[in-house]
Amino acid sequence: MSARAVVKVVDAVRTVEGAGFVVRRPFPVAGFSHFDPFLLVDEMGPVELPPGEAKGAPDHPHRGFETVSYILEGQAQHEDSAGHAGVLGPGDVQWMTAGAGVVHSEMPSPEFSREGGRMHGFQIWVNLPRRDKMMAPRYQEIPAARIPVASTPDGSVRVKVIAGESLGARAVIDTRTPIQYLHFTLQPGARFEQPVPREHNVFAYVFGGEGTFGPEGARAVDGQAVLFAHDADSVVMTATGSEPLQLLLLSGVPLKEPVVRYGPFVMNTQAEILQAFEDYQSGRMGRIER
Repeated sequence: MSARAVVKVVDAVRTVEGAGFVVRRPFPVAGFSHFDPFLLVDEMGPVELPPGEAKGAPDHPHRGFETVSYILEGQAQHEDSAGHAGVLGPGDVQWMTAGAGVVHSEMPSPEFSREGGRMHGFQIWVNLPRRDKMMAPRYQEIPAARIPVASTPDGSVRVKVIAGESLGARAVIDTRTPIQYLHFTLQPGARFEQPVPREHNVFAYVFGGEGTFGPEGARAVDGQAVLFAHDADSVVMTATGSEPLQLLLLSGVPLKEPVVRYGPFVMNTQAEILQAFEDYQSGRMGRIER
């Protein structure tokens, strides 16, 4: 294998979402709207929340893409207009395909809101191809115990395989677009080379420690995203600090279709966005029954 070069290292920006919780976001930001097929990366926390201070995202619609929630610490409760409900805890993943439209709520669980605690997690938005934008909504909720985990023989590299494959472990989640979503932990000094399909767009998001990437050894630290070129079939990373290097490695086949987005709707044309608003406002996406 040959390793991909690094094109750019991007700083995440701090912004406020939902009812007032702070996230770190490498994109979308001014001048960098998306990284096909990925539309958004939000890191929630890590933050220590006192009792009664946890916030979430009250009822809101989605159409035309998928949201992937991955909780590292804390708890989140979700409900939707299709009657789904549940609580995500540490290590759990929810892969929600909004498709034709769903009204969704993501809030702290009553227990977490009452007691407080440490909250840390991610939400990734993945675009849907034109042919799937109006498919029926679906959920895949995978508890931490079912997420495959693999390590190198010496234990210096550990990976949680949310989508795709690494170190012989294959994800249990089914994706509409070919995707890799890997959570790596590299101990100080460890080096690892992950195969990546040549046709995929690839980026890494560092959320702990520091490391170097690519054959040129581009440096990235906590809160930075590393964008890779299309020039090879693997990604190489090395943990260079005194703390473990924590990162998400995401790759996917670019859709190469028009992206028209407004808030919670991502479609191919402006007319489809206007139709989404009309469908939501008229109640055709339903409402959450409580």
